[in-house]
Amino acid sequence: MTPDLILPGILLFFVAIQVFFYLFVFTRLLAKKIKRPAPEGCPGVSIIVCAWNERDNLEELLPLLDNQDYPEYEVLVLDDRSTDGSEEFLQEYCATSLRVRTIRVEEVYGHITPKKYAVTIGQKHARYAVTLMTDADCRPEGPRWITSMAAHLTDRRQIVLGFSPYYRKKGLLNWLIRCETFYTAVQYLSFAASGVAYMGVGRNLMYRKDLFFANRGFYGHSKVLGGDDDLFINQAATFRNVAVNIDPDSFMYSFPKTTWSEWFLQKKRHLGVGKLYRTRNQVLLGLLSGSHVWVWLMALLNLVIGVLTHDLWLLKVTAAIFGARWLLQWIILGFLNTRLGATISGWGIPLLDLALFLYYLLMGGRAVFRKNVVTQWR
Repeated sequence: MTPDLILPGILLFFVAIQVFFYLFVFTRLLAKKIKRPAPEGCPGVSIIVCAWNERDNLEELLPLLDNQDYPEYEVLVLDDRSTDGSEEFLQEYCATSLRVRTIRVEEVYGHITPKKYAVTIGQKHARYAVTLMTDADCRPEGPRWITSMAAHLTDRRQIVLGFSPYYRKKGLLNWLIRCETFYTAVQYLSFAASGVAYMGVGRNLMYRKDLFFANRGFYGHSKVLGGDDDLFINQAATFRNVAVNIDPDSFMYSFPKTTWSEWFLQKKRHLGVGKLYRTRNQVLLGLLSGSHVWVWLMALLNLVIGVLTHDLWLLKVTAAIFGARWLLQWIILGFLNTRLGATISGWGIPLLDLALFLYYLLMGGRAVFRKNVVTQWR
């Protein structure tokens, strides 16, 4: 390769990696069909909600869960040492509801984080063989949330991954959160549709209870802060046992962080947990995010060199390669954004690409050089 082709060649190499993921992985999600439930054969479902000082949210969420259009289900609230009046509210609510019940969790153990302990208690006390996870600060799209999630459960498909977008608010932080959440969903849902499931989100996640105990619950990461959703799926998922649900009826909306410091701590925890993924998953995700960063770095380097040396050919080739990749990304992510409820503006997708570059560069670097995973929580 001649010197004139080296820089464009390096850029083209990283763009090719990106194009592979967009054309052969992300398009698998575009091809997913929405499965409508059959009227018969609906399994009983236990909805598990872990709550710590979430009275205000529970007052809004429980009526929505209590009025789901599904024949056989329960709502089990794990009240994790709340001190905001949640215990009294839950007792009063459960006294008048036929579906909602609560368990008060008072214990704290050194060998397991409180959230994972609460989820484990919920799994042990769930009345039904299928459990559906969500959080107190979430709100279902409508009364057919359980129906839509359960429709994707079969004898072979023991895990159902749902989408949980954040509500749209004003401000740069909210836009960034919605963009990052959308792109993360594109990744984990597309990988799962390709037979390589590596995570789910605990705000909208269904699986069979016996699968939880067959994989010894959270035993392998019981002290790790987080991972009650993604690390469990990382260890329990196989090529054939995961279903992907992008039916709008299944969407579970959530309230995003409102300060940069809260969001930063949340993402630092999430990225740290990724170090415990299977090696295969770490390699694939590293290729995807790493190539994203290097595409931008090489494009910027070529731009600087081209301007300083007045190399018009280098500038044109760089613009052509980067522009073609940008257009492909815009088209595919635009269609996926529509399928996932248009939680971000289609015209903002090019800016999303820049935001992801900066996010990976800053947050990803911290995760790579961070030695330990956080193992403490409240």
